[in-house]
Amino acid sequence: MAWLFLLLGGLFEIGFTISLKYSENFSKLWPSVSFVVCISLSFFLLNKAINGGLPIGTAYAVWTGIGAAGTAIAGMLFFKEPATAMRLVFLVMLIGSIIGLKFVSDAH
Repeated sequence: MAWLFLLLGGLFEIGFTISLKYSENFSKLWPSVSFVVCISLSFFLLNKAINGGLPIGTAYAVWTGIGAAGTAIAGMLFFKEPATAMRLVFLVMLIGSIIGLKFVSDAH
């Protein structure tokens, strides 16, 4: 269950970074509300994952990795950020590292 909380927390991290972009320095109401909701849920779920038995180092690394990879992909899809070959190679490496941490974790 802790891994599910962590995955959901990482997805809400992507949500809060995208909301941050759309909020335009918190000048738009609904993206700003979305930011607050997503960041609150993201940290809540990270906390649940840590208290559910995941080591804090693993949980934090996976959580930030999901957020970083997801936000980079979202940037390419929605904000026309460059999708160069090397950028994609490093994203694949990041995602591979996240998966690797899952497999070497002692937590249930």
